[in-house]
Amino acid sequence: MTEPITHTLTVITPEGQVTLNVPDGANLRQALLAADLSPHGALSRRANCGGRGLCATCGVWIEANAPAPSHWHDRIGAAFGYPRLSCQIAVHAPLLVRLVPNKIIWGKPERARRYRAQSPE
Repeated sequence: MTEPITHTLTVITPEGQVTLNVPDGANLRQALLAADLSPHGALSRRANCGGRGLCATCGVWIEANAPAPSHWHDRIGAAFGYPRLSCQIAVHAPLLVRLVPNKIIWGKPERARRYRAQSPE
């Protein structure tokens, strides 16, 4: 019998870096939650869509090996430098993921990466 395929998921948190081994095809949001690494902000931990790709509160930065966007939000977000929805990513390769710790949702959004470097703030 062959061993199940797993991939290394490296997660950068405000406290440091965590490495997980996840099965091939695992849902990124579910893998993060199972490891007690929430992709949600403080408010959206309770008020979210449960991984249906509707609320955009589980966004994470994919720092390495980003899979091609398959969800409409990720395709649009890729053009503007916004985080990817963790609920819409299946892990089929090693990934380096950065959590977004201080999310502001349903209000003034954080500036997209594409515009942060140009901003005189």
